[in-house]
Amino acid sequence: MAQDVTFFIDLLTLEARMQILPNVSYVADASGKRAVQRCDFLAHPPFSDTPDGLFRSYLSPAYTATVKLVREWMEEAGMHCRIDAAGNLIGRYEGITPNAPALLIGSHLDSVKNAGKYDGTLGVILGIEAVASFHAQQKRFPFAIEVIGFGDEEGSRFPVSMLTSRAVAGSLGELPDVQDAQGTSIQQVLQESGLDAARYLEAAYKPSRVLAYFEAHIEQGPVLESTHHAVGLVTSIAAQYRFKVTMKGMAGHAGTLPMHLRQDALAAAAEAISCIEKIAQSGPDDLVATVGHMTVKPGAPNIVPGRVEFSIDVRAGTESVRNKAAETLTNALQEISQKRGVKMELALQHDLSATPCNPQLSNILATSIQTVTGQPAYALVSGAGHDAMIMAALTPVCMLFIRCEKGISHNPAEAVRDQDVETALRVMCDFIQNIPSEKAA
Repeated sequence: MAQDVTFFIDLLTLEARMQILPNVSYVADASGKRAVQRCDFLAHPPFSDTPDGLFRSYLSPAYTATVKLVREWMEEAGMHCRIDAAGNLIGRYEGITPNAPALLIGSHLDSVKNAGKYDGTLGVILGIEAVASFHAQQKRFPFAIEVIGFGDEEGSRFPVSMLTSRAVAGSLGELPDVQDAQGTSIQQVLQESGLDAARYLEAAYKPSRVLAYFEAHIEQGPVLESTHHAVGLVTSIAAQYRFKVTMKGMAGHAGTLPMHLRQDALAAAAEAISCIEKIAQSGPDDLVATVGHMTVKPGAPNIVPGRVEFSIDVRAGTESVRNKAAETLTNALQEISQKRGVKMELALQHDLSATPCNPQLSNILATSIQTVTGQPAYALVSGAGHDAMIMAALTPVCMLFIRCEKGISHNPAEAVRDQDVETALRVMCDFIQNIPSEKAA
């Protein structure tokens, strides 16, 4: 009975909030503001898996509710919609010629835990707004436009990121045999969602059916704000390595084991982490290295740690810089472990090549930025990974960054300005109207 009451209250809350969501008409001056409002609206239950803070995981009830509402917005904007074999939401705005190749505009609808409102979702909503603007003008193109809301970019439910864009790009190979934190297999989750795991790879597009891929995304960094630019031109997406490091020492009594006889795995890890930071600081500006996760065992205050596992994330604008840094830090960690008498294991878990954006499309986008803003396009490298880097295996890609407050992302404090989003929308619309009907070289 208590669950029924809670559900009824949730419905009342949703209905009340739907009534206050502005029904802004499809005019250019209001669309940017509405895009922000819609992202704000999607940041709460039933569009979040948690009551406090946004968390929307792949194929969860919150994801399903989000897809349902975003699909309605797509249909209102003049698109025909479908859910593909991987659970992605796709809306198609047909071109002048039926069944013409499509310009894909996409980003992701899933989120990290305790997320911001705009990471991923804003790019999808802006795609809808762009199509809505053209539909209101009864304007179509020699190509179709398809807006894609990818289901899994963050990897926040299963230990694989960008799963659904890999399926669309045809680069997945096979559906991984993975489980979520509750021990539910991806095959079971798909079945419960009305999807067939055996048909997952059918989400792949044929390259001949795609013209290009465009993604608008918040910068997730402070560069645009520091340089006073509302939007920026992404020239490439950084190369990335992710390692799992295991330091194996010897656990012992914290009171009886002399310092000079210790094989303290945590002390070795601490020195390693400090060394990793120094290596990254001594490199080019586009080189970054992060230790974001650590497990200490046995994990008791009166036991010298005998085993420590931690992650290393290394990124740079080029593979050569990334590779050199990875080699340097690997050698440094080996020296530290040998000096301290602990064994070290280093396993590569993630390897993403640098993804340059297509020069022809980027030049058109740069012109659109200057046309709309009156300023030359500010170019920058994306340190964060995006679906665009996966889609590059299928088709030429380009990206537009949008300024976010203080560069904060993956955080409830994530914020954007309505006017910046409006600027991004105008740039998108100008770009779409100027891209060639033939695939870029």
